[in-house]
Amino acid sequence: MRGFLASSSGVPPLTLRSIGAACAAVLALAQAPPASASTSVSVSGGTVPGNTRSLPLAPLSRDGVSGAVPEQGLRRTGLGRFALLGVVWEDPGTELRGRVRVRTRSAVTGKWTGWQDVEAHADHGADAGTAERSARRVRGATAPLWVGASDGVDVRVRAKKAGGRSALPPGLRLELVDPGETAGEAPAGAPPRTALDTEAAIAASGANADIAAFGTTEIPELDRPSTEREMTMLQGPSRGKPYIGPRPKIVTRRGWGADESLREHGFVYTKKIKAAFVHHTASGNKYTCAQAPSVIRGIYRYHVKSMGWRDIGYNFLVDKCGKLYEGRAGGVAKAVLGAHTLGFNTDSMGVAVIGSYGTTQPPGAAVTAVARLAAWKLGLYGADPRAKTYLTSGGGNLYPKGKKVRLNVMSGHRDGYATECPGKRLYAKLGTARTGAARYQGR
Repeated sequence: MRGFLASSSGVPPLTLRSIGAACAAVLALAQAPPASASTSVSVSGGTVPGNTRSLPLAPLSRDGVSGAVPEQGLRRTGLGRFALLGVVWEDPGTELRGRVRVRTRSAVTGKWTGWQDVEAHADHGADAGTAERSARRVRGATAPLWVGASDGVDVRVRAKKAGGRSALPPGLRLELVDPGETAGEAPAGAPPRTALDTEAAIAASGANADIAAFGTTEIPELDRPSTEREMTMLQGPSRGKPYIGPRPKIVTRRGWGADESLREHGFVYTKKIKAAFVHHTASGNKYTCAQAPSVIRGIYRYHVKSMGWRDIGYNFLVDKCGKLYEGRAGGVAKAVLGAHTLGFNTDSMGVAVIGSYGTTQPPGAAVTAVARLAAWKLGLYGADPRAKTYLTSGGGNLYPKGKKVRLNVMSGHRDGYATECPGKRLYAKLGTARTGAARYQGR
């Protein structure tokens, strides 16, 4: 039963339905074959092997040479396939002040791409003082970049010279992530389905047992009356009119093919959801909607294996076609503690639109999906998407630890942390998302 135990005191009460699902899960676990030591995950119609390759960067210029700006990099061909990459370093508290550029060789055509910039700062993470943040394996990192099927890479990391001094963080490494592929991810195919053959996989699915069938790959959407009845089932009768949006369709972790053996066991909860922070993944826009599960698996593996987090940082993700995906494990209707907005993870949730939206306009379908998700999830906790709320900072580069900060209930990442996230164009759409979410709630 270890996988069903929460790691904090903010655990929602069990219902008869969830207790029954837990019992069924234990029975399934007892009948399941032992988990393999391999990193492969069984799926319908194929396997999701997945792997991460970590390569140290080498100096390309000498520190201390008069006028020289430190630069590191590498160029390698003949690599196994990868589709997502990023750069990590030893100290998560150290910023990479400089420019990161890469080009990759297509595993399909053998041709090299042009040079692309990698967002140098992954400006999110677990709050200071938490077990997740203080883990020895946590590293500093750039944002991940989706490059598609590749087998060669050329990377350059150049320090930014400021005030006559420049330096790069120690221990720079290039992370090459293969998220795996499945037959179910053909352009017209369905997302992969991982087998419920491990304790962690059973626990992740069981966390949604209050609102969905055990083992489902997709939590179906509901109309408003059904959503209100579900809310009553979860929380008891409401004293007044319930302002909650219809529950949207959400692809579960099993649906996008999460390898549950990667993350830490158990779940960590916060007390409530008072705010929603909107992000972009800064991973680029060169993906198709059919590839979105692969992109999410890549980000998940990068967050856990490369950056050292306990699970993927975001609570939810949205692709460019407006499809919603469960992020961090623990139950989509529950107050799962994420690692999305450094300093403000407590009593909040994070939703990331997959892509980069500094200069690119976010698709209307994605903005609508954010509004629908916020209307439902904030509604479960009585929050008005158009309102303001107070959160206490856990410490960051905008607000000191312990400071009570007045924020929009629907905020952008940059409202709680000095960052470009969620990108200028997506940030400009938050007003539209707030208005839409309030309308879905019936306000």
